[in-house]
Amino acid sequence: MRPRRELAQHWLRSDKALSSIIKAADLHDTDRVLEIGPGQGVLTQQLLEKVKSLVAVEIDSNLCQLLIKKFAERENFLLLNEDFLKIDLSNLIKDFSKFKNPNKVVANIPYNITGPIIEKLLGKIGNPNPQPYDLIVLLVQKEVAERIVAKPGRTSFGALSVRVQYLADCQMVCTVPSTAFYPPPKVDSAVIKLVPCIREVLAKNPRKMETLVKLGFSTKRKMLRNNLQSIIERDNLTQLLEKLSVNPQARAEELSVMQWVSLANELENQDA
Repeated sequence: MRPRRELAQHWLRSDKALSSIIKAADLHDTDRVLEIGPGQGVLTQQLLEKVKSLVAVEIDSNLCQLLIKKFAERENFLLLNEDFLKIDLSNLIKDFSKFKNPNKVVANIPYNITGPIIEKLLGKIGNPNPQPYDLIVLLVQKEVAERIVAKPGRTSFGALSVRVQYLADCQMVCTVPSTAFYPPPKVDSAVIKLVPCIREVLAKNPRKMETLVKLGFSTKRKMLRNNLQSIIERDNLTQLLEKLSVNPQARAEELSVMQWVSLANELENQDA
């Protein structure tokens, strides 16, 4: 089948990349896996051999026909012809005892909706997923992967880094060249592993932290005291940063995730 450009379809053709994804997922015969965008079923085939059950969500009805031909006889396979971003997955599969409550996500996801997919899987700082997955392994655009796993001080460290790293431990597994796909995308890819977790110190007012992070990164390369002046008086922010042992002239990308939490909590204490 010809990949559809409007759905950002690129078929993975690399056994090496597939092996890296499977290894990173640390699969067991008790795992219940969710796959988003199974495509022609190359990854699906390997997952089905290793897990208790697999729920595959595919938006393309033509591909669904192909997947049915390949895997209809597999008792541990459930296919949903749906848009993952629009469905209530728990409600759709609640009557399928073998498939409900998947504990892992393993997928090669469409690059044009990577952000919304990750947000749906993890939730937001102010509204985390109440039923977090044990493990999420995704094949994504390399640039996005670098932003997700970036360390403070790097130019790639941004609002996405803070949002995702607050909700999960993030690891870059490997890079995947564009030649591993048909048709080759214009960019290289990477496999990332996300382990949802609860931080030792949480934001007292998560929604305030979300706003703080958004404003802090609103203008790259500007100092925090400039980006945040609409909600924090500059002298007050300078005092707070000094209290947190942060350079008063710091830019947003210089603060770690936990420093963002501490800053948000200090502001919440002042407003209490």
